[in-house]
Amino acid sequence: MDKEYVVIGLGRFGGSIVRELNALDMDVMAIDSDENRVNEYSDIATHAVVADTTDEAVMKSLGIRNFDHVIVAIGENIQASTLTTLILKELGVKKVTAKAQNDYHAKILNKIGADTVVHPERDMGRRIAHNVASGTVLDYLELSDEHSIIEMRVMEKLAGRSLVELDIRANYGINIIAIKRGKEIIVAPDPDMVLEFDDILIMIGHDNDLTRYEKKMAH
Repeated sequence: MDKEYVVIGLGRFGGSIVRELNALDMDVMAIDSDENRVNEYSDIATHAVVADTTDEAVMKSLGIRNFDHVIVAIGENIQASTLTTLILKELGVKKVTAKAQNDYHAKILNKIGADTVVHPERDMGRRIAHNVASGTVLDYLELSDEHSIIEMRVMEKLAGRSLVELDIRANYGINIIAIKRGKEIIVAPDPDMVLEFDDILIMIGHDNDLTRYEKKMAH
């Protein structure tokens, strides 16, 4: 059975999720309190509804608890976002992903039971900053407040050296979980593996350790 999604809040972030889910042939209900925004997505979403999601009776009437995953993408209104998330969890929605405006908002969303909290602007900002600041960092993915995964390109400094020789784990507390070499992905690489120029290291670690390693590689 196909999963059914709801996206609440049709700003830039919520709207892009609706478009992407539609492109993936998923059933998606799009909800916003602004009629113009709802009309914009009436041909893209499976259903597009004008509704006040802070009203529990309205949410019940939409049968919201029958959906597999609800994404709360409400923009600036932190109160509406928080109330909507709370109602969704009280109604028994299985999975709720909520967009946080800031760290304080994220703490509230976590406390009231949001299953996943995302910081799209901050996360994208971090990824861009890492990509811009370091020619070797290709991608940066935040796993939690303190841990991330990064993809780093192997430059001349590391090429021709083995993993055991570099001992990045002992020196920086970072784990290399995979190496991309051309189209091949080597998971849990052998410690004796010798790095080649343009290999891509996929590494996981504490943000402080990753930053320390990035700085070292930049010099």
